[in-house]
Amino acid sequence: MPIAARAAVVAAAMMSLGAVPAAIARTTYADTRVAADAGTLTPIAHWQIQDTSKAQEAGAAISEAGFATKEWYPVTGRATVMAGLLENDAFKFDVFHSDNLRAVQVPDASGNLFVTPWWYRAGFTLAKPSASRHTLLRTNGIIASADVWVNGQQVADHADVAGAYPVHDIDVTRWVHGGANAVALKVYPGDPRMSLSIGWVDWNPTPPDNNMGPWRGVDIVQTGPVALSAPLVQTTLSADLKQATLAVKVTATNLDSVAHDATVSGTVADKPIQQTVHLGPGEVKIVSLAGSSAPAVTLDNPTIWWPIGMGDHPLYSMAVTASVDGAPSDRAATHFGVRRVESSLTRQGYRQFTINGQPLLIRGGGWAPDMFLRDDPARMEAEFSYVVNLGINTIRSEGKLENDRFYELADRHGILVLAGWECCSKWEAAAKTGGQPWNDADMRVAQASMASEARLLRNHPSVIGFYIGSDHAPPPALSKMYADTLRAEDWSLPVISAAVAEGTAEAGPSGMKMAGPYDWIPPSYWYADKLGGAFGFDSEVSAGAVIPRLEDVQRMLSVQEQEALWKYPEARQYHASADWSTFAVLTPFDTALAKRYGAPTGLADYVAKAQLDNYDNVRAQFEAFNAHMGAANPSTGVIYWMLNNAWPSLHWHLYDYYMNPAGAYYGAKKANEPVHIQYSYDSRAIVVVNHTLDARHALQATVRVRNLDGSVRFEKQVQGIELAGNHAQTVSELPAVANLSPVHFVELDLAASDGKPVSRNVYWLSTRADKLDWAKSNWYLTPLTQYGDFTALASMPRASREVHASTVREGKEDVTTVTLSVPASSAGAAIQEHLSIRRGAKGELALPVRWTDNDLTLWPGESIVLTARYPAQGTAGTVVEVAGWNAPVEQFTAGVTQGTKH
Repeated sequence: MPIAARAAVVAAAMMSLGAVPAAIARTTYADTRVAADAGTLTPIAHWQIQDTSKAQEAGAAISEAGFATKEWYPVTGRATVMAGLLENDAFKFDVFHSDNLRAVQVPDASGNLFVTPWWYRAGFTLAKPSASRHTLLRTNGIIASADVWVNGQQVADHADVAGAYPVHDIDVTRWVHGGANAVALKVYPGDPRMSLSIGWVDWNPTPPDNNMGPWRGVDIVQTGPVALSAPLVQTTLSADLKQATLAVKVTATNLDSVAHDATVSGTVADKPIQQTVHLGPGEVKIVSLAGSSAPAVTLDNPTIWWPIGMGDHPLYSMAVTASVDGAPSDRAATHFGVRRVESSLTRQGYRQFTINGQPLLIRGGGWAPDMFLRDDPARMEAEFSYVVNLGINTIRSEGKLENDRFYELADRHGILVLAGWECCSKWEAAAKTGGQPWNDADMRVAQASMASEARLLRNHPSVIGFYIGSDHAPPPALSKMYADTLRAEDWSLPVISAAVAEGTAEAGPSGMKMAGPYDWIPPSYWYADKLGGAFGFDSEVSAGAVIPRLEDVQRMLSVQEQEALWKYPEARQYHASADWSTFAVLTPFDTALAKRYGAPTGLADYVAKAQLDNYDNVRAQFEAFNAHMGAANPSTGVIYWMLNNAWPSLHWHLYDYYMNPAGAYYGAKKANEPVHIQYSYDSRAIVVVNHTLDARHALQATVRVRNLDGSVRFEKQVQGIELAGNHAQTVSELPAVANLSPVHFVELDLAASDGKPVSRNVYWLSTRADKLDWAKSNWYLTPLTQYGDFTALASMPRASREVHASTVREGKEDVTTVTLSVPASSAGAAIQEHLSIRRGAKGELALPVRWTDNDLTLWPGESIVLTARYPAQGTAGTVVEVAGWNAPVEQFTAGVTQGTKH
């Protein structure tokens, strides 16, 4: 950005935060009204926030009920400081566009915005409490730490309320009263190199506030003298899946200074459970609950929870009440699934997960929350719908661990979760990877973090393991602390020492590899038996740059950055990596794109070629692991790095920040079909894959090799394919074919015995091979000595298409059905046909959208039927837009019957 423009942006930032706008100053929220009954939890719904450099009063005054917050910012209950400022439109520019975010880091007149603590203040109203009632303030994680005040009294110190993950219950009974009350948090700045909070490394720019704030929220809990917490249901499932034993526990805490007998009773899976416990003053006990006639609850023929694609995902409930002197004191409840998770090491030492006795190939992506940790339930729901649509079965969380809603969605959709601590920050400082060494206080925060996360995760059937290290295994003292803490919390799932090939005495070998790549390599790379090739369990890996579709590129980059993107491969891109030089340039990707597809002639041409490359490469990565499911050196897991982005990015995602699916998304979706046919770059084998547990019988495959002009140079049909469940097998091999054009196609079709289509897959191949220089590999890529030549694709004749579309409303969704055809009269095949839905007067994209397939290649005379699901919105007309590699952009109406071309 030119210096003058930068100065204007900085000035706007400084001006916008010099004072709270009048509209914001007038905004008020009603006090949070706390439910009166014992055993209730009420989240604080809204805060007022301000920098301590501007609000210089003491905590005693700020936490009084009548304190005026006229020029404070009103924010939602889980807002970080930056999230709160964005809620209030405090910046006069889009912080996600270009490098505008840099301006936020410029000090205003009173100094840097985020080096001083910030106040969070909220009012809450209590019913007149009874003599036996207790009020607890529950903090669910503070970045980085906070002093806590209630009604003029400091009730906790920032040395005790510290860390992104520990949950703290503060008994504030003696300081609250019926009517209006107030709570204030003095939140201290964080630095992921100095505190156990959240860091971003090379994922995206570091948030200017380092995510400071009560990011998981604060709750007000009403309870009687005995409080319940940490409900647990441990399931033991028999080998034949016919019987499950449930061990049910809950933690009971006596909040009084006198002893109490509490009767804890309720149900688990609709079966009664009960136990009476004696608690001394202030005593905490873990209470084991059982049925009336047995030490544990037994379920005969339970409904089994399976991962997506392998079966249903039913959930059971557990709910209990503690009664003291015949009156309800507190309640606890949870959901759980009946399933069995095991892991072992293959002969080569790689981790193999087994669910309910079935080994499965872990196919997933790395999760990124919003960069400012903004809480958006609707977006999270939409992102899980994309994971389901993609066909992958796992999400890996490297730090940035989510709240309970995330795991509930994973449970409901059958998505497995591998959670764990992050790399390259204070979390791994003790393993010598940046940040400050640990002291005793750090150890206490880490132990509290591990305990809190274990209690959060352990009931969720979606969770299958925890990484206690990421890029390094923790040193012995930390490893022992983590293992001891997990054991104390009844953790029954695999504990993984690290995402790299390092072990610990407590967890044993990791069974993982992290050998790259993170930058561009060709599709054939994935079939190699070295480094990041498709063998073993690859904890994070991909070919790096992923370019969004054109309008998203234009939305995120300045005009100058757009020009540099296609014209200058050595140019740094803020949206590639703001703080990490290795990935700040897209040189390996850009070089490969120009050599393989031809030098870009403009931004649109660059983006179009990038979609071809991203589709091809992401598909190959997942397919290579598919193909090696049962190999001598088997593949057992792959985590694509990454699933999504915390902000608009040119790197590492299957779908972009704007949730507009592009080439990478549809390449992954194609490879992860439940039943799939694919081509192997190493052996030329034709492989069929079945990720379901149901065997498929009498399948029929058709293999064609076509020249660039569409002429068929080879064709073969394979009949009577018997495909076992959870299995991959070779059904044919492609022979050497003579007289091929420099670029040619392999077209694969898999059909059921009745001819109904099951899977379709089209590859474009070059007679000039990509040649990898393995000896010069480094941790993030392997260079090439020769690139494939796909430049002939530019000479494809202009294709024509026909589209018929109709739309119906189903509940809260609109469903558009499209028949896409290439007429026999077309001059050539239609390559990479991409369909979108637009609507409204401005023709805005309908997002999120879930297509049954997309980015398709069809030859003259071929057609396909597709459907798209997206949120219903008004009655404005729906338009299907189709854009292709060698066909013009066209729009077709999708009315209630048959669409007509615009």
